[in-house]
Amino acid sequence: MLSRIFAESDQQLNINFGYQCSVKQECSSKEFPASRSSFSFLSGAAISANATLANTNIGNGLLGMGILPNLDSPKTFHKVASLTSLSSLDVLSSSSKTNITSSIGSISSHGDFLDSDMGMFKSMSAPISGGFLNVMEVQMAGGAAGEDRVQAVCSEENGWLFCAIFDGFNGRDAADFLAGTLYENIVLYLNLSDSRIKDNDVKNLGSVYSNDFIQHFIEDDNFHKQTHLLANGFNDLGVVHDQEDESLPDSFRCGIVNCLQLALAQAESDFLHMVEREMDDRPDLVSIGSCVLVVFLHGSDLYTLSLGDSRAILATSEQKNIDTKDLEAIQLMECHSVDNEMERMRLLSEHPDDPKTIVHGKVKGKLRLTRAFGVGYLKERKMNDALMGILQVPNLCSPPYISTEPSVCVHRLSEGDRFVILASDGLFDFLSNEEVVKLVSSYILSSPTGDPAKFLVEQLLSKAAKMAGLSLDDLLSIPAGMRRKYHDDITVMVILLGTDSRTSTASTYL
Repeated sequence: MLSRIFAESDQQLNINFGYQCSVKQECSSKEFPASRSSFSFLSGAAISANATLANTNIGNGLLGMGILPNLDSPKTFHKVASLTSLSSLDVLSSSSKTNITSSIGSISSHGDFLDSDMGMFKSMSAPISGGFLNVMEVQMAGGAAGEDRVQAVCSEENGWLFCAIFDGFNGRDAADFLAGTLYENIVLYLNLSDSRIKDNDVKNLGSVYSNDFIQHFIEDDNFHKQTHLLANGFNDLGVVHDQEDESLPDSFRCGIVNCLQLALAQAESDFLHMVEREMDDRPDLVSIGSCVLVVFLHGSDLYTLSLGDSRAILATSEQKNIDTKDLEAIQLMECHSVDNEMERMRLLSEHPDDPKTIVHGKVKGKLRLTRAFGVGYLKERKMNDALMGILQVPNLCSPPYISTEPSVCVHRLSEGDRFVILASDGLFDFLSNEEVVKLVSSYILSSPTGDPAKFLVEQLLSKAAKMAGLSLDDLLSIPAGMRRKYHDDITVMVILLGTDSRTSTASTYL
């Protein structure tokens, strides 16, 4: 009976994909340090609880009707160009050329990347090859589940993996925008800044955030201890790495961090510009936002960027043999919400003259998150003014109240690191960090060729049904929208670290 119900849940999963690595290969780039693939398997699964429109109308509908359908592949990986044309799709705002040119100008002190703005955008009309990512095609999977969006992009031969979860709220427009632009922004910045990274010239790589806190793990006997480094330019940021890996200098890692930050800042600027342009016809756009969780695995370096309350959990052990009870669950990033005392104190200190900064446990009485993408009405007065009546925030004294400065973690993988779990907050409404690590570890041991992401979603659904006094079958029969009463949209990805292939060749399932 239970197997039949889980088979029905398989059919209701909006997203379910997997990627099995082949044997590890050297990075084919001659211009960058050699890198090996540091993961053996990836699985992703998602199920919706919210009812939302299938497509977004922002950007003249080109995002929902043109870009996303070419990128989405919810059941299997498919090949796509590593960077498509952004200029020809008219999705980015009219200010994008100026913004990108200005940002790239801070990367190159000699301006030798581009002869002019038009020269740069002409180069974007075709995939960029020979840069940092050094590949014309990549394997991509992902799609939408309610207001959530998920993406996974892999270039196994070059040793890197990009994973992202965009947990939208008040609508899916912001998550859709991120899915259609953020990865390509990252590719653009990495490739345009590659000569600066290769030359180790980082003195001009000033961060887009002058006071951005960057988290990373100290790789010593107590590497689980987190520290915060204030990054005022990259010479102030030291990323500790193993001595035998001198081919990857600190400046190389700092350059990647900077590009991730710039790409997110670019997406935020473009989205809010678009919202401002269209809010007269769609005032609801000013309240739409998204959490952002990005993991970029390059060789043995794990980069994590986060806004909001989605989580990346590292399962690690000092023991060489996998044993469930020996695994420790390490949350790589803190959650950005008023429930986090540090975030709460930061927010209050930034608005000392506003006694109503936090009302009823929410920022201005509207949002529990303290950092998020979009949600323009809590960042700009003119966007708040676009709302009417009770939807408008009274006494918006000192915006912005929601920050777009991400937390960034750079972690050097060790032999004890087993897997990484990425998930939207819907998973943690029912399961703790320790519980999800224990569940995945036990499942891998008992079902080495199974799908751990789907398994986690099934475990959550079972627990949600039990807490509601329903059978799992009854819960799954409730349509999206009404089911939000029992659980949130749930998106999960599991990355198995190491190079032990479960099969002899690369493959995808479903």
